[in-house]
Amino acid sequence: MTRLDDDLARHLSELARTLGHEDDPAATLDGIVRAAIELIPGAEHASVSVVVKRRRVESRAASGDLPRRVDEVQDQVQQGPCLDAAYEHRTVRVPDLSCEQRWPDFASRAWELGAGSMLSFQLYVEDDTLGALNLYAGTAHAFDEESEHVGLLFASHAAVAYAGVRRIGDLRQRETSREVISQAQGILMERHKLTADRAFALLVRVSQDTNRKLRDVAATLVGTGELGSRE
Repeated sequence: MTRLDDDLARHLSELARTLGHEDDPAATLDGIVRAAIELIPGAEHASVSVVVKRRRVESRAASGDLPRRVDEVQDQVQQGPCLDAAYEHRTVRVPDLSCEQRWPDFASRAWELGAGSMLSFQLYVEDDTLGALNLYAGTAHAFDEESEHVGLLFASHAAVAYAGVRRIGDLRQRETSREVISQAQGILMERHKLTADRAFALLVRVSQDTNRKLRDVAATLVGTGELGSRE
């Protein structure tokens, strides 16, 4: 192992330990973005983005305005590395956005925003949803083979941290859903003198009748006092 590889391994181990102790999803993603800029050669800006159903691009964390605006462009023109090749390849390098032909509309607008080159890595693909780490530089050809090598190693560690973030988010969402549904049950039990089971059955019926998620029905009742259907 070379000194470079040894230093990289040490930094990645430190990153894994730091992120492993973080229980705030937003802080974890911010940590991934900051570390990517520090460790991956050529990176001046970075973001963690999610592409939903191969169409909607959302920045979940970004080092600044440029990554967020570039994600907005991909979402608007419906083309770009996250929306196309990133689903088929673990790594997508865009050497020069001033003359990129794979996504001409996206490339020209990203170049106008100040992005000269990009490097993207998959963090996960689940059904039609993609999580990606995107790196940006203001100049063309900022990323080379070393950038890809270091970036792939970094992305493998970031993917583990991101999986943890998603699990925390799912757990919190389920906990919030349970709390909201419990509150809605309590409202119906008090308002109509129902048992807990009958109050829950009423929420389920309204959910089915209105084709809305149970949590959304409950949240509407808790927030507005209205069930959205005849009680």
